[in-house]
Amino acid sequence: MSFIYNFFIQLLIFGMKVFSLFNDKTKKGVEGRKESYGRVKSSISTSDKVIWMHAASLGEYEQGLPVLEKLKGQFPAHKVLVTFFSPSGYENVIKKKNIADVICYLPFDTKKKVKEFISHLNIELFFTVKYDYWYNLLQELKNNQVKTFVISALFYENQSFFTSYGKWFVKQLSKNVDWFFHQTKHSYLLAKSIGLQNSSVTGDTRFDRVKHLKTRDNHVDFIKEFIGGKKTVVFGSSWQAEEKLAKMISEKNQNVKLIIAPHDLKRVEYLKEIFANAVLYSSLKNSPTLKISDSQTLIIDSIGLLSKLYSNADIAVVGGGFHDSGLHNILEAATFEVPVVFGNHYNKNPEADNLIAAEGGKSFERENEAAEFVLYLLNNNEELEMMSANAGKFVAEQPNSSELILKKIVSL
Repeated sequence: MSFIYNFFIQLLIFGMKVFSLFNDKTKKGVEGRKESYGRVKSSISTSDKVIWMHAASLGEYEQGLPVLEKLKGQFPAHKVLVTFFSPSGYENVIKKKNIADVICYLPFDTKKKVKEFISHLNIELFFTVKYDYWYNLLQELKNNQVKTFVISALFYENQSFFTSYGKWFVKQLSKNVDWFFHQTKHSYLLAKSIGLQNSSVTGDTRFDRVKHLKTRDNHVDFIKEFIGGKKTVVFGSSWQAEEKLAKMISEKNQNVKLIIAPHDLKRVEYLKEIFANAVLYSSLKNSPTLKISDSQTLIIDSIGLLSKLYSNADIAVVGGGFHDSGLHNILEAATFEVPVVFGNHYNKNPEADNLIAAEGGKSFERENEAAEFVLYLLNNNEELEMMSANAGKFVAEQPNSSELILKKIVSL
């Protein structure tokens, strides 16, 4: 099985190099990996003790960050390395202020590349987030006696571990991972059923992060003026389906305010076409005297504002759930006691099911059904207030996962 895995890795590398000729995102990942070793070597010496977090992409990074911050507080003298597999995660984080000493791409998982990368590092502990497992990397870490953990682990029935050929993968995890910190009891029980005994249920670390959002200054210039005291729906990380939903709402309720933050700023031109009288957020910054209280729709053509915008919402519609691209973060809205509406394509998002069960969110198969429900909430204050309270309570009652994880890691 080891031979098959390594053959697959070679195919993956070949496929990404070919695809990079036609896809700019893949090209960034392939080219960026050429710089990883040099970047690490120039910033971290062999005498530095290192805490290393690996995340597949941005969502996993946000899950791991609360734990990384706790570890840095516990071990302030240690250097921090963060690696990504996906360009979308790397590109977003490298531009922001963060606690990492080095941010780079994870080398391709060949024995040679992994050994070269690790040879320069004095790694005290390593953790990967959720389910991004690279078996040559895990083996080399074990060879170097590095304590290795999985944060926010999530096992589900149709993973390879539960197939006839999955025993090899389970064996690698069993011998090379010191502890699994599971998001859910279901994940914990599944892992136990295949022999992964070193584990505990600590919950989803993203709750720690979103709880913190309420304690900061969430002011965004011009937003209060735009809202003007009216009920407001924020469309967060919107795709075409959510924007279609926004259009339905705007046509049936002219008194509601709509704030649309697309998942990709390339969608702004499309949004300007379907919301002809909308105001761009950048225009407010450039023309602060512009009268905006009469406008119904505000298009956010800037990045980094969404989590603050949710603090001004009465209802949130979160993107990605009406197709298979992946549901975006619903917890950032819920923490501000905002009911969340989304599509029903959200596999591997247990928080979505749990928020629905807590009656703080609701999912729909079709955009028109979701639009009708939002319109219903806007006209029924009692129902809106109940869902709002439920959403906030759902987040507030979650365990402080990163604190539980830190205590266990220190004990090991």
